[in-house]
Amino acid sequence: MKIEQLYKIFLESSGICTDTRKITENCLFVALRGDYFNGNEFTQEALDKGAYKVIIDDIAKHRNTGETILCRNSLSLLQKLANYHRKQLAIPIIGLTGSNGKTTTKELINAVLSQKFKTSATRGNLNNHIGVPLTLLNMNEQTEIGIVEMGANHVKEIEALCKIAEPDFGYITNFGKAHLEGFGSLEGVIRGKSELYKHISKTAGTVFVNANDPKQLELTKSLKRISFGNEEQDHYISLIDASHTVEVAFNGQRAKSQVVGVYNYHNIAAAIAIGKHFEIPSEKIQTAIETYVPNMNRSQIVEKNGHKIILDAYNANPTSMMAALENFKQATGAAKLLILGDMFELGDEAETEHQAIVNFLEKYPIGTTLLVGENFYHTQTNASHMHRLREFEDLVSYLPSLGLNNSFILIKGSRGMALERVLELI
Repeated sequence: MKIEQLYKIFLESSGICTDTRKITENCLFVALRGDYFNGNEFTQEALDKGAYKVIIDDIAKHRNTGETILCRNSLSLLQKLANYHRKQLAIPIIGLTGSNGKTTTKELINAVLSQKFKTSATRGNLNNHIGVPLTLLNMNEQTEIGIVEMGANHVKEIEALCKIAEPDFGYITNFGKAHLEGFGSLEGVIRGKSELYKHISKTAGTVFVNANDPKQLELTKSLKRISFGNEEQDHYISLIDASHTVEVAFNGQRAKSQVVGVYNYHNIAAAIAIGKHFEIPSEKIQTAIETYVPNMNRSQIVEKNGHKIILDAYNANPTSMMAALENFKQATGAAKLLILGDMFELGDEAETEHQAIVNFLEKYPIGTTLLVGENFYHTQTNASHMHRLREFEDLVSYLPSLGLNNSFILIKGSRGMALERVLELI
């Protein structure tokens, strides 16, 4: 089937679905394969639940009644359909990647731009080879600006996502020690994430650049770029305070956000700069920044039983962990407690990077520190304020012995550690 014919079917449907648990009436179900699942096995279930048609790549599941669309590879066809749809929409697409802060920055940008435009942005962190096509296919004729988050853990992945989304604008939050197992090194991270810059350079698009990051300035010197930072740039955005939540000033406006950590200053500044480029009035940008509430365990402030908690348990890597620790070190408050979980996907660097965190905390004893997980458990330390706990269950047993009272708590760890569970114990 030609892509034009499939596109007509897509427009007749109620939208794309890849999970039979989320089937909607008249949807176009795409049967995807994975290491532990085969969507083709759910062809009849999808039809029974109301799917309009099913895209499959298993001839054994094919129906000659027109209910199924047989192809060589369902994922590849989904990606081609998404790219074709993107071309038909002909709207500005902002592509966003980086090692840390992608989702928060995407949400902030969306909050700002939606003050004036009908926007459509990546839902949650659906930012991979499946999530990006679904993000694009969720856009419609009412969408005026699209915001597409792109994640990667190997080189060439951002390049592939750019071919699908074809962003006109690009922004890289930062380069950090994330997914070292796949990228191999920090240099590999830079090379992989910079594939967004390479795409923009070929299409004469525009990049937004954090001028406080010398590496970003170096990599974009030949590109059409719009810079921002806390010095005189295209957009001057000053950091007023980050002792608790981040407060910034720009164009005569002050905005006190509901996100914590000086590292979030850059995310806020990016959203402001992008908003100004798209001519969002400053007072509306201020409103967007001040009313944005973080969720999904990202830089959230939680008040519970007299404790003030910074919940940043969605993800962690050496760069984001150090940023969180530096910020918590500077923050003022009651007796401090740090609950830190293992950082995943570090490959051969796991031992070195976990020990580096421990060494930092030995040098700067911020407060009582509980290190949770196999990697932290095998680090070396004699510091009396640090306690290594092998499993979450050990944390459950140990925590009551601290006799917490009106504490200031940082919770930070990789997603697999699910440290948000700590809230149930406090």
